[in-house]
Amino acid sequence: MKGLDWSTTCGLNILGDISGLPVTRGICSEVDQLFSFNCTTCLSAVAAGWMLVLLGSLCDVYFVFYLASAVVGGIMGHSRQLNDLKNTSLPIDLREGLGREALLFQRTFGPGWQQIWRTMVKSLSNESFISPKQAASLCEAAGMSLEGEAPLTRRDKKQKPIHLARFPDLAAERLAFFFQSLKWIESQKFGNIAFEPSTDAVTAVNFDVGSIPSLTQIIPAYNEVVIPSVEFLRTGADPENAKNGSPDDQPGLGDLTLPPSGDGVNTNLAFMISQFPDEWVFLAQRLHSQGAIQSTESQELYHDFMRQSLNDACVVEVRMWAAMRCQSVSKTVIGALQYGRALATLPKIKEHYAHFPEKRLCEDHAEVILAHQTYGHSEGNPQNDEAVRLLLESFADDALFLVFDLQKGTAAYLWQMVNDFLSVRGGYAHGAFEQASVKCMWDKARRCVRVLEVLPRKFPLRLGHGEYKTQGKASNQLNGLRFATGHYVQALDCNMGTFIGEAFKVPYVLRMFMPLDQEDRTAPRCRYLGFREYIYTGREGTVGKCHAAAEWTFGTINQRFLSGLGIRMHYGHPDFLDGFWARNRGGMSKSSPVVNLSEDIFAGYNVRMREEASPHIDSLEFEKGREATFNAASNFFSKISGGSISVIRSRDNHLICERIGILHSMSFYFSSVAFYTSNLLVDFTIQLYVILFILFSLAGLGPGKLSALGSTFSTEWIVSMGLVTLVPQLCELVLEYGAVHAVRQTIGGLLSATFFFIFQNKNIAESMKEGAKTGLAKYFFTGRPSANQHQTWKDIYCIYWKSHYKPAFGLMVAYIIYSTIAEQNEGEGKLPMVLVVVSMIAWIITPVLFSPFPRWSLILQDLCEFNGFITSGAGSHDADIAEVVSRGKKGTVRSLYETGLAEELDVWSEQHLLMLGVMLVLKIAVGLLVVALLPAEILDFLPIFVVILSLSWVAVLGYFAAGLNNVFLVLSFLLWAAAAPLAHMIIGDRFASPNAYTRLPEYVISTTVFLYFLGIAKDFVLLTCRILFTLCPCIPPEVATRRLQECIRACFVYFLVQQVHMVEAYVVLFANALTASALAIFDQVFCNAHTWFLLNRELARTTHGDTYMKKGQAPFFELDRLHFGAGSELWGSDSESEVSAGSQRGGDDLNLAGAGDPSWA
Repeated sequence: MKGLDWSTTCGLNILGDISGLPVTRGICSEVDQLFSFNCTTCLSAVAAGWMLVLLGSLCDVYFVFYLASAVVGGIMGHSRQLNDLKNTSLPIDLREGLGREALLFQRTFGPGWQQIWRTMVKSLSNESFISPKQAASLCEAAGMSLEGEAPLTRRDKKQKPIHLARFPDLAAERLAFFFQSLKWIESQKFGNIAFEPSTDAVTAVNFDVGSIPSLTQIIPAYNEVVIPSVEFLRTGADPENAKNGSPDDQPGLGDLTLPPSGDGVNTNLAFMISQFPDEWVFLAQRLHSQGAIQSTESQELYHDFMRQSLNDACVVEVRMWAAMRCQSVSKTVIGALQYGRALATLPKIKEHYAHFPEKRLCEDHAEVILAHQTYGHSEGNPQNDEAVRLLLESFADDALFLVFDLQKGTAAYLWQMVNDFLSVRGGYAHGAFEQASVKCMWDKARRCVRVLEVLPRKFPLRLGHGEYKTQGKASNQLNGLRFATGHYVQALDCNMGTFIGEAFKVPYVLRMFMPLDQEDRTAPRCRYLGFREYIYTGREGTVGKCHAAAEWTFGTINQRFLSGLGIRMHYGHPDFLDGFWARNRGGMSKSSPVVNLSEDIFAGYNVRMREEASPHIDSLEFEKGREATFNAASNFFSKISGGSISVIRSRDNHLICERIGILHSMSFYFSSVAFYTSNLLVDFTIQLYVILFILFSLAGLGPGKLSALGSTFSTEWIVSMGLVTLVPQLCELVLEYGAVHAVRQTIGGLLSATFFFIFQNKNIAESMKEGAKTGLAKYFFTGRPSANQHQTWKDIYCIYWKSHYKPAFGLMVAYIIYSTIAEQNEGEGKLPMVLVVVSMIAWIITPVLFSPFPRWSLILQDLCEFNGFITSGAGSHDADIAEVVSRGKKGTVRSLYETGLAEELDVWSEQHLLMLGVMLVLKIAVGLLVVALLPAEILDFLPIFVVILSLSWVAVLGYFAAGLNNVFLVLSFLLWAAAAPLAHMIIGDRFASPNAYTRLPEYVISTTVFLYFLGIAKDFVLLTCRILFTLCPCIPPEVATRRLQECIRACFVYFLVQQVHMVEAYVVLFANALTASALAIFDQVFCNAHTWFLLNRELARTTHGDTYMKKGQAPFFELDRLHFGAGSELWGSDSESEVSAGSQRGGDDLNLAGAGDPSWA
């Protein structure tokens, strides 16, 4: 702002001698010039400049926090021995008694470390993350066989270092992290005593089973996919699967408002195989080695599944393979069961439970509760109910329990089962309660669910009505917590998983709550204990990678930094928490309607207000999924950013802020809502930046004059401060993977992350604005679909028309105004505003840019469907208003008309009257400022628009009089083409004098001003109607509501809201078609480069127009290895003759992951 102030720039000396600045003469020096055009524009430009600097300073505070978290978090990571934490280039030496990792393994886990290693390897093989041959080699590297308890003889032992770089990435990273994290166990002090291998190691001879606290893991589920169905896996390749579906599952019938069920090119199973081709090959190898299938060819397994020629057991194996590679309930359940299975392998645990044969192994130490809210209910999915029973039966020997909500609508057989159970117990009268929580387990003898406990309830699981119902997940967590018996509790979302190697470390981690030497056993050292999360959806395309990178950075270096400051909150699961503490505070997190949408952070508030601790450790890592499609990711960001407004407005926030100082308040701000608030401020600065330069241009302050004044506004701001947000990610990557990997990952993902987060940051800002205006925090069901799900243009428009497209058009108009004015000011120069242009373009084209498979057939299909959506008349009749309101709230609108009208009805019928009045006053104030800033010559053009508006209203009247005839609606729009001919009749030759080019800025500005004041007029009319119909006592409420809705519907057309929507929608349609066509050409010319960028290499190598895994074609991944001669090592049969031949070929060099194949690295 050097050289820019009211005194120096404008000549207005308000402070006089107080400021100490010399008195200058300028356009505002004379009193009679204070309200002139030149003076007002100059003063406004300087004020806008200072406002921009202020907002930028507030944003910079958060960027400083980013830098601090990078530096301090990196130093803390180094002190926690996290260097090379996931560096797979380091060898693992498990030679018994010699290898470094073998000695560390033995010190931390005891003499039975080899059995733990075998269990870990078997788990990787059973989940098809490594091949059977690799599993055998890994066990041999530790001096034992894969099967059997007997150790190998010296002749059979093949103990060599393990080179993880030659293994599949996921398995290699899991093992690398496991061994590096063992250093923490060995060095950690649990209380005042150090780790003692002879007593603390879980397989030590003197280990005490009583030192393992009990743990209950609760998995709240609503209607998420439990196991992908056979139908889902086989569909997806038909172009019809890329269209919106019917909720009634009747193709072509009904509303057609459901998302597509595939990509229209490949089957959903084929896409999963393309994401994880090596793991599909491992599945085929494992099934063949078990005798389940005859052929080892992976493509045969795929085609047998598609032809329905596999036996039932193999079909279940394929479904479970898919379930473990998508965000499913079964993946979470199986991951949670790993802890109990890990304990079950320990010798002391086996000895303990040998005295209790009636109990399932580890039942007292570990239990998993699946709290399924819709099991057996009419709102649920019968396929999910069947899958839940399949899970219970498959894991009947594990401590797995089902808790469901018994209520009205629950299946009759479940009511009968509960009644029979209570009748046997006695003291129960039929019909004594209307709802209950029921705990069940699988009965192996009867092969059905058996009731264990029933807890009748007076009230439903969720209290309230409509949008004011208690938070669903928190209520469901409480439903499971009622039956929890563990000392500690872990709640898991339905998108998590666990490697059994991590489960073996849980007994050590839980000691942080209550060290063994702590004498006072009434108060644990902490209430919540957080740890790392591996975002496994980072392997699912570019969207998943962008989302995973942000989540991973927050879950590692940022939380480490916040934990070091003592201000870390509970941000979500899978944190451990003190079960006794949770039960005595009504649950794990609050569930108040509207307020507690982001329910997890309120548990952190609860901890902080009671001066309890919530630390974070880096020695444990569970898996977590995030949205892998663009629309789902946007819905996720909308949900959490809207929830942050409720956090700010909450009573908890007010209480804690009233009782802490300024420094603690700053720390508290950064640990709660700073990220979302900063994005909101950045969004304001983008618009303010363009407005500022419009004012500069009107005031005659071009880049040349600004440069003469010494202001930095004279140059383009090319480098965005948003790049600072990459620093923590880069530092953590360097710490854990090494510098080369970090630089490659950061630079390689820079382009995609730029577009992705420019778009999502706008999404966050608009969601916060919406939450602030409405006072509601809305829940968005993301569905967590696969990365290949087609994003129809209709769905894209419905999601983003208000949050991105309208702001983009507004910013575009402002930029055009600036450009036209700057062009007229010859010799003053013009800034290109690259970042502004990139932002507005990104807000429009990014959804299509991140849509998979730009095929010509799908483009034409989307174009036709979107055009039909724009021109459809669904929801336009009087009788449809109630349905329009309902559809708008559920997000199932059928037409453009219905989309806009639903929004208008929601705003003017349900938003707070005071907020509507305040917003109107602010708009009027801005309008008056615009009138004061603009010269009279521009405002002279407004009568032209008023005349055409009156003619347009005649056509609109005909539209309603003729029974909503679209001819009149189109005519009301086409009349605006008469603006130029009528202008000469209204204002004479001034319309194009001296020429149209000279008058171009006036055309653009006057049109914008007219539409703005037309919007103010509409708001004034509707606010007046709202006040009259709300406050008038003589009108019944039902009649008042109906008349208000009719007024809203009339104004929706009369004030050109629908017509402007149509123009914007066709501009979006054109932009989508142009972008998608460019991507289609790019894919054809450059060998599916966009598909490679967005999804994966396997699909990109498929011939353009073909489907992946077509008949007879193996995955390219497997063909490459056969081509390079790695097949005999990696995929070949495990017969003795082939192993012997492989030994002769390899000599003494044991290659545990396929000889000579560098692509594993």
